[in-house]
Amino acid sequence: MPQLLRHGRRFLLLIVITVLLVTGVAALWSGEREQPAPPAPREALIDVQDGPDGLERIQIDATLYAPATTPAPAVVIAHGMGGDKTDADGQARDLARRGFAVLTYSARGFGGSTGRIALNSPDYEVSDARQLVDWLARQPEVQRDRDGDPRVGVTGSSYGGALSLLLAGSDARVDAIAPVMTYNDLGQALLPNAAGTAPPSADTPAHGAFGPDGVFRRAWAGLLFATGGPTAGGAGAPVRTGERTATPPPATCGNFTAEVCAAYSELARTGRASEKTRKLLASVSPSSNNGNIRIPTLLVQGTQDTLFGLDQADANARQIAAAGGDVSMLWFAGGHDGSAPQARVQARIADWFSSHLRGAGAPGNRFEYDIAGAARRDGDVPVRTMASPDYPGVRSDRTPRFSLDLTGPATEVVNPPGGSPAALSSLPGSPGRRDRSEPRDLPGQVANFRTEPVSSRLLISGVPQTRLSVAAVPGQPTTGDAVLFAKLYDVDREGRKELVGDGVAPMHVTGLRPGGRPVEVNVALPGVVHSLETGHRLELAVTTTDQAYAVPVESAVHRVDVTGDRALSVPSVKATGITGGTFPTAPVAGIAGILALLGLTWLLSRLRRRYARPEEPEANGSPLEITDLTKTYPHKVTAVDGVSMRVERGQIVGLLGPNGAGKTTTLRLLLGLLHPTAGQIRVFGHQVEPGAPVLSRIGSLVESPGFPPHLTGLDSLKHYWAATGRPMLQARFDEVVHIAGLGEHAHRRTATFSQGTQQRLAIAQAMLGLPDLLVLDEPTNRLDPPQIHQMREILRRYAATGRCVLLSSHLLSEVEQTCTHVIVMHRGKVITTGSVEEIVSVDGQATFRVDDPEQAATALRSLEGLGAVQVDGDLVHADLAGHSRSIAVNALVASGVAVSQVGPRRRLEDAFLNLVGEEQR
Repeated sequence: MPQLLRHGRRFLLLIVITVLLVTGVAALWSGEREQPAPPAPREALIDVQDGPDGLERIQIDATLYAPATTPAPAVVIAHGMGGDKTDADGQARDLARRGFAVLTYSARGFGGSTGRIALNSPDYEVSDARQLVDWLARQPEVQRDRDGDPRVGVTGSSYGGALSLLLAGSDARVDAIAPVMTYNDLGQALLPNAAGTAPPSADTPAHGAFGPDGVFRRAWAGLLFATGGPTAGGAGAPVRTGERTATPPPATCGNFTAEVCAAYSELARTGRASEKTRKLLASVSPSSNNGNIRIPTLLVQGTQDTLFGLDQADANARQIAAAGGDVSMLWFAGGHDGSAPQARVQARIADWFSSHLRGAGAPGNRFEYDIAGAARRDGDVPVRTMASPDYPGVRSDRTPRFSLDLTGPATEVVNPPGGSPAALSSLPGSPGRRDRSEPRDLPGQVANFRTEPVSSRLLISGVPQTRLSVAAVPGQPTTGDAVLFAKLYDVDREGRKELVGDGVAPMHVTGLRPGGRPVEVNVALPGVVHSLETGHRLELAVTTTDQAYAVPVESAVHRVDVTGDRALSVPSVKATGITGGTFPTAPVAGIAGILALLGLTWLLSRLRRRYARPEEPEANGSPLEITDLTKTYPHKVTAVDGVSMRVERGQIVGLLGPNGAGKTTTLRLLLGLLHPTAGQIRVFGHQVEPGAPVLSRIGSLVESPGFPPHLTGLDSLKHYWAATGRPMLQARFDEVVHIAGLGEHAHRRTATFSQGTQQRLAIAQAMLGLPDLLVLDEPTNRLDPPQIHQMREILRRYAATGRCVLLSSHLLSEVEQTCTHVIVMHRGKVITTGSVEEIVSVDGQATFRVDDPEQAATALRSLEGLGAVQVDGDLVHADLAGHSRSIAVNALVASGVAVSQVGPRRRLEDAFLNLVGEEQR
């Protein structure tokens, strides 16, 4: 049993295989019964009260898709702006096949529904939806929790996604929701301001700025308004049941209410929102009642979306989680500027409702996001899905962030008269980069700041952040404020640029005065999922114009610079790759079961062979004991030939030998990187082989690792330790940093490290967890003499903790000063071992540093049997010829000579050359 417990990972694999086996074989044996075809959808025109007073009624055009077996939980699907109920036909049929009763409908003012569009007003669209829930509760196909309360979930995209949030916050009968690529604050969506005086929180990965007095998103707003304009279907007068009168909106407003029409007209003319317009947008925003949502919520947001970015979903997640809702997040490779949610996302939503409405299966990961690759020739874009146990910063740890230095001069940028010509980033209604004009920044209107090329791949997942300084330029026109647009480019090795996420961050900066101090603002850039490849760099561009936004018509000149620590903060959520799709259907599961059975048989046979061995002694033996170790390669000489050695606690052992002596092969065998041909290696009494658990007690530095330049030293250590899968508390970061002498360097980026500090960080990495045995290969490489001295002290401090060090080095003088013991190898064999003193004193030569050399020489020559004595300055060299050095010292002291130092005459280098042959010099 103790052996089985020490191999927990293998038995976890065994459990997983067993679960797959049971599931797969059961499916293969019985098969999943073919579900009968669901009945044909049922059309309905549903009368609902029009507005809060109920004096008039409108009709909602709806369709009910019933499953084969009823009553069943219901799902309501709301469509996006400009759509109608037919948009959800495919998703509705799929959900009906999975056992749900599904209601699709055309929102007021769209499709076959009457009434006017009020932008998800609580008194209109949300009230309509509550009355649809009333209607569902009366249908025999729908399962009810109690009279008037159907078991119901709500989903929808964009406009419909916001409706699902607003309905859940106002109707306690809703049991689960799955809003798709929608907004939190419509005011911020249409008038975003990515600049603020307080830095955005770094806890969640996509926390936006949401500053006041934003920049009007002219292109998107105009397109959205057009979808409800005069050409939209279904509008018409409401069915009159009372005497209410109202002034109809202008014909140019199409199906929108007069209030919405007036608000849009104001924005289109001025680019600014009055207090009345701000209140209207706030009242129709989910942010107004997300604090009432306490039900399971799956937020689905697109990573290719310049209308409703990841920051909008992030805000929804934080508010719902704070209210007690169970929040999961999915970022898919699509959005308003890309593809609509594909089959995998629809299946994920169906699984969510199955779990929370029917109690069938697990709800899935709390956070998933897609990484889109480069488009293939056929236009298809490969996607890899990553998963994390939770959405960072909501209920789990805060988001890891990397800091990249930005370089570039302060730049004066011009806002041209009339705001034209304007830069081009992206325009709505053009899905796919290949169908768009390439981004274009205009000379004189842009300030650029760059990072260094990254030395390793960096996955950006969330909202990058930075800090800018904006100032009025003395003697140049100014209006007291500035509208600017920040965006990130991925620049490859050849200088080609790609606009990351196709988005820009609009900023409205106020308080600029000629000759006044610069205004500093924190900037939240567009949220993205983007892989920055090795050798690529990021470029931050800040422009004065953008064709997608309303820009000032007055000319002005601003000076723009990065400030603070001149850094770009980049989020990178730790996640693992998963496969998309749902659990296999019966035939596939059956095949999986057979494969699992074969895998289980193989695993059990391996375990039986493994645990048939005799029990090994407990881990209290010598730190290292090697016996008759041999490694022979085919058609080559024997690299290691019968090597035996032993290392004890508290020792620093130097492994010496000329090139080709077998030192590196011995270390690789010790670390479990090679299988020995013969012999045995035991660490603390346990036999070493590849994958042996006892290897976790060994720290090693065989060659200097590379460290990501954007990470601090401490962050590099933390990322390395996290990759081992061991608990963070076991790493002992503070102790390791102290022993390695990193000091304040631990909190600086590794790009600023000297080679010596890089090597000390590498040593610290090897020391993580304070392993009982530290194995180092050439640890003083790249170090200058002062740094070598520091390394000597580091190793002594480490051995003083009761641990031991085995190091291989060509610096014999350093080994002599650092090590307590030496093992010398030559031609694959150990030719001598012992303490440093024993090795260098093998021929009896000794040196004494004294105050009176001549008298000391006379005193030594008086000793019977002593060999030659030679005076060399204040040193006296003597051949003791078998006498101990203590006898010689006593004779010197008795003669009145003061002895300040005693040691062997020859150096370790002399002993080494004598052992391996002068030809190795």
